Amino acid sequence: MNIYIAGISGTGMGPLALMARRAGINVYGSDRSYGAIAPELEKANIEYYVGEQDGTYFKQKMNEVGIDWFIYTSALPKDHPELASAIESGIKVSKRDELIAKLVNDLGLKMVAVAGTHGKTTTTSMLIWAVNKLVDDNNHPILPSSYLVGTTLGFAPSGSYKEGDEFFIYEADEYDRNFLNFDPWLSLITFVSYDHPDIYKTREDYEDAFLRFEDQSSEVIFGTPDAARHAIDHFEKANKALNIIKGINKNITISGSARREDATTAFEAIKRMLKATGKNVPDEKIADVLNSFPGVGRRFERITDGIYTDYAHHPEEVKSTVQIAKEEAAKTGKKGVVVVYQPHQNTRQHEVRHLYKDAFDGADKVYWLPTYLTREDESLRIITPGEFIDDLNVKDKAQIAELDDDLSANIKTHLSEGYLIILMTAGPADLWLRKEFS
Repeated sequence: MNIYIAGISGTGMGPLALMARRAGINVYGSDRSYGAIAPELEKANIEYYVGEQDGTYFKQKMNEVGIDWFIYTSALPKDHPELASAIESGIKVSKRDELIAKLVNDLGLKMVAVAGTHGKTTTTSMLIWAVNKLVDDNNHPILPSSYLVGTTLGFAPSGSYKEGDEFFIYEADEYDRNFLNFDPWLSLITFVSYDHPDIYKTREDYEDAFLRFEDQSSEVIFGTPDAARHAIDHFEKANKALNIIKGINKNITISGSARREDATTAFEAIKRMLKATGKNVPDEKIADVLNSFPGVGRRFERITDGIYTDYAHHPEEVKSTVQIAKEEAAKTGKKGVVVVYQPHQNTRQHEVRHLYKDAFDGADKVYWLPTYLTREDESLRIITPGEFIDDLNVKDKAQIAELDDDLSANIKTHLSEGYLIILMTAGPADLWLRKEFS
């Protein structure tokens, strides 16, 4: 089979390309620029084009090798030249999740899906870390697993498939209802809090999608009672078992209560996987492996001494990340925590603005950047940084900022004073920070 992936070098599609290639499928694709997964694609000898996606390269591959299936992301506009050419050619066209579902089914893998408004990337990465570290006396994996995760990993490729794998670990994204393509063997729910108002017009619509996903799963583990709140009545009426983790595992000691919750959820998933294979690993060993988790790209990622970056862009994620930063600052002898924050999507901000009130309470200073605009409802006015700051408990510690020399100078001053700096963004501020301080 020959497949073509548009946007192939990003964290959403790059791992799928790697998995498909390792499963014996011929993979081609294109991207506007070199994304985070580009080095891994080149290492795997995957042929792709970088530049203007005007359809020329796609047509060239159609003529040279014959493309059977065109895979695209939800972010691709409907009038994209490659997508239009693929539809016109009459070949199979779909988003990535249909291909993933096919691969999992054809390869006979048990899907372990991690879903939730936030925490899913970290929990998925923790599982990947654990299955790579848990080996027998001959250094063979005890739980051989394929996986896909939507980020870069410092300790492994972002996607993997090997012959003989039994499980498939996957970060199941609710955006555009993508996770409804799957019928997982085991699903982990980290948290459910209304998000993506451009897709889900109401909270009920959002929660109903999670209920459908959970019904499609053979077994579900809820990471906390809060994670299960939306499903309790539904499960009881359906006479289904509620597997709710009601406290942090006593052996989990990793920094940050949110990360300890994620690690505890990963711990329970590993126990289920071990039970399914008839294998046994002492609980203490599983916990030790999870406690040694090194983190992943954009999830409390250390850029340099005292400077970290995180993908948090929902108020509840922000609050958790501030708490992690405070613990890390205490552990590393820092004076306190300075936050630089870039909200993501004005449409989202109109839905979550009220949740910011106490999100920055643990910070010593907050620099608030203008919202990164994408996929917007043009009828909504853009909320200003000053309006957000007025809502905060710590408004006296917050100020409006731009990605400029003044902000760079302020960060350098805070560093010299011994503060830990944490940037939280799903937008271009991350690249700015790396350019300024890497």
